[in-house]
Amino acid sequence: MTSLDHADIVRQTADLVAEHYVFPELGDKIATQLRAALAEGRYDAAGDAETLGRLVTEDLQSANDDRHLRLAFHETPVPTGKDAAAEQLMVTRAADSCAGVPRFELLDGAVALVELAPLLFPLRFSADSLTSVLTLAAQARALIVDLRANRGGDPYTVQFICSYLFDEPTHINTQYWREADAEEQAWTLPFVPGRRFGAEKPVYVLTSGTTFSGAEELTYDLQQLGRAVVVGERTGGGAHPRNGWTVHPHLEATIPVGRAINPTSGTNWEGTGVQPDIEVPAAEALERAHREALARLG
Repeated sequence: MTSLDHADIVRQTADLVAEHYVFPELGDKIATQLRAALAEGRYDAAGDAETLGRLVTEDLQSANDDRHLRLAFHETPVPTGKDAAAEQLMVTRAADSCAGVPRFELLDGAVALVELAPLLFPLRFSADSLTSVLTLAAQARALIVDLRANRGGDPYTVQFICSYLFDEPTHINTQYWREADAEEQAWTLPFVPGRRFGAEKPVYVLTSGTTFSGAEELTYDLQQLGRAVVVGERTGGGAHPRNGWTVHPHLEATIPVGRAINPTSGTNWEGTGVQPDIEVPAAEALERAHREALARLG
């Protein structure tokens, strides 16, 4: 394991939080707390990067329990630079999961099941897989999207998926970005490759307590617009898109740089998660959603 310079790692992390955290005043406060904890020797006993990451993460999240705000440990060394760790992870995990589409199945009653996991990969990885599976699913009478094992992903991929489920341009989300101090609206796309599922046929989204981040955005956007019925467990509660900076070969400071503003609710799912419309244990969600779909189809 690479040697640790505790002071350098914590100072880098504090500076990045102060510079980039979506809530500037809170970012300054958290950065001050980190520097004080460093001076008091809180991190001195951390003998490895994983322990240091855990301690710093506890302090980062102590102000508002923002689960995207972390000093994340990576067992495999990661390159330096902004989002280098995420890029390395994407390349590996996309190849292992057909770019985030590990399962398609046609269930009884012509109900299509599409599992999206472990992430909603950026479109440069996932566009072909998503186009293929969503075009295939468009021929079904109803659609079940399984996000129970999905830990997040790219908001532009959320936009792409939603575009298959509406017929007309639809405002699905708005992101506020600190760096630009501006809002960016996300609308369904006027054109998609392949065939749309459309706006009329039933859609169900399956969730678990570990469904997180971008997967929650997909769930929340569809739920707020009345386009999907959510079945399963309350989700993890992370609504702040993040960037990551490598501060040590095994440690990445992940910092929220924006926040979601849903055009229907005017808020988001940060800290609360997405409440399912039909709450059942995650293991029972597929069976329940299939039963609901068959009943609705008659």
